[in-house]
Amino acid sequence: MPPTLKPVTILVADDDPDDRQLTQEAFSESKLANDLRFVEDGVEVFDYLNRIGKFADPATSPWPSILLLDLNMPRMDGREVLVELKKNARYAGIRVIVMTTSKSEADINKAYLLNAASYITKPVTFDSLVNVVTTLGKYWLEIVELPDNDAS
Repeated sequence: MPPTLKPVTILVADDDPDDRQLTQEAFSESKLANDLRFVEDGVEVFDYLNRIGKFADPATSPWPSILLLDLNMPRMDGREVLVELKKNARYAGIRVIVMTTSKSEADINKAYLLNAASYITKPVTFDSLVNVVTTLGKYWLEIVELPDNDAS
């Protein structure tokens, strides 16, 4: 009997509209029915988490269990997001998966020092992205037990 999966909201922070669309399509192709929410940069990550502006309604901005984070974004990049997340215990239950084009050893090391749960270099083909999303889904949504951390 397959496990009963609890609904998990995944917040995706990526400034590239094409990457956001491809991520949405990869989740769909992978048959992952999780609630995906999208923001365009680090400022919007914290607007979302703090229910500011267009993210004020908890019904349309549910608390995420996972943050899929690009590093290279305007206004506040993913590196700065990791630093800010680490400063506040309220965000400790959010698992951060860095998915970015950077292969920099410094970025990888810093991400893990700042409590990123995983670091993935963005795949270059859609099929590879679907494969990564399928694997992420299997691990993070079926195998791992995530905390109930509705910090709203």
